[in-house]
Amino acid sequence: MHADRIEATYLIETPLAPAKVAEVMAGEQSCGTFTRVHGETDDLRARARAIVESVEKLDTADTPALPNTWLERQRTPGPWQRARITISFPTANIGANLPTLAATVAGNLYDLGEVTGLRLESLRIPQAYRAQFDLPRHGVAGTRRLTGVADGPLVGSIIKPNVGLSAEETGDLVGTLCAAGLDFIKDDEICADPAHAPLVQRIPAVMDRVRRHQDRTGKHVMVAFNITDETDAMRRHADLVEREGGSCIMVSLNWCGHSAVQTLRRHSGLVLHGHRNGFGALSRHPLLGIGFDAYQALWRLTGVDHMHVHGLNGKFAQPDAEVIDGARACLAPLAADASDAADAVMPAFSSGQWAGTVPVTWEAVGTADLMFMSGGGIMAHPDGPAAGVQSIRQAWDAVRAGRTLDDAAADLPELRRSLDFFGKKG
Repeated sequence: MHADRIEATYLIETPLAPAKVAEVMAGEQSCGTFTRVHGETDDLRARARAIVESVEKLDTADTPALPNTWLERQRTPGPWQRARITISFPTANIGANLPTLAATVAGNLYDLGEVTGLRLESLRIPQAYRAQFDLPRHGVAGTRRLTGVADGPLVGSIIKPNVGLSAEETGDLVGTLCAAGLDFIKDDEICADPAHAPLVQRIPAVMDRVRRHQDRTGKHVMVAFNITDETDAMRRHADLVEREGGSCIMVSLNWCGHSAVQTLRRHSGLVLHGHRNGFGALSRHPLLGIGFDAYQALWRLTGVDHMHVHGLNGKFAQPDAEVIDGARACLAPLAADASDAADAVMPAFSSGQWAGTVPVTWEAVGTADLMFMSGGGIMAHPDGPAAGVQSIRQAWDAVRAGRTLDDAAADLPELRRSLDFFGKKG
């Protein structure tokens, strides 16, 4: 790829010629519009216009994926051709401006009259451009260092009930989860600064239990406090987490926005846990929105350390293939021409995970550089949370040693109970 251009790949659907639509897209998102305008000289176009790099025709459809009033007014008939299009954009058009990068590779493209479907699938970013943005402060290696987990997955859980507990009740629950042997605990995305447990009370209450556990065992349990809010409030709450000896903050990426997360990253040296809630609204339709590969590329430019990818055989709608591709993307170098994974972020697996979903996770990604978070699989274990944590660790030890869970469970009562209890529920 070119060192001074970003490449974006799209899946489109249109009743028109895909190559013509690709040129409309390139013009719309760079120096032009639907027709050449006054001042759009040849020299300007050479410097600033996006370039159609490739057009690959795919299948056709008898009906459009999405309604389109512009095409309906013109009574444009089908069939509707689907195609994969790659367009490159000059980095000089954008600069080190993440919101404008997002507006360039997505933006008005979704409203184009020429298409009945458009999805941004992936981005390829040159190293020189990636270097203008924030790297993760901690990533995989730093998270391992802070938690003392040198090998294997970080086993985590989510505070449940997700809302309703007071600050002290939340602190007590965190103390129980620390004693159960967790590496990582996170707030739920809908519990940030509620009246019944404001962060100014909840952070000290939780960190009191974390410090006590660390004093007893030497183990620092990483707690991701959900500080999602307006920017100044997030900075204040991050400062409080740091003063209390915490190591991690969590934000709902889609609702804070790229600029706010960049500001928070530059303000705080804490681990930044990126929660993608709302991503389904951007991704569930196969011919609309944004694929996770492009999504994670944009958010990694903010400097996040962790990214949610959901879980395999989980409770959400995403297919397993998307989860697998997402995890691999998080662990791969972001820049297309980078030679190492120094900027990798730690993928966080969650949603319906328990000991029984460990084998498919290991088989799919082939690495333990991940967070494996389980709510019910830990908290609802018939022998209690500590047995739930142990069952997950036993499952990971088994699959990494090449053993089946049933074989390993013959000598491991926590794993046996988990398989019998949750397996029947499945």
